[in-house]
Amino acid sequence: MDTVSANQFRGNLKTYVDQVVSRHEPMKATRRAGEAFVVMSAGTWEREQETYYVLQKKSLMAQIAASLLTHNKNSGYTPTDKQMSEIAGI
Repeated sequence: MDTVSANQFRGNLKTYVDQVVSRHEPMKATRRAGEAFVVMSAGTWEREQETYYVLQKKSLMAQIAASLLTHNKNSGYTPTDKQMSEIAGI
């Protein structure tokens, strides 16, 4: 994560906001008193919220763990050619 001073951020607001949005990476700005704030794109924030939601749900994490086990054993569900065609056509 890039870090800039709050004065630099304020002086180059458009440039830094464009950078945050295009790179999908948050930026940290620090103030003289040592306080800091982070700026991130709305898309990045939404993805973070989804991740936090999944991590907090034990049932979803159990499904992911079970899926990973079957994937690693190459024993999971294999769609038919017709199903793959339908999926690819979406």
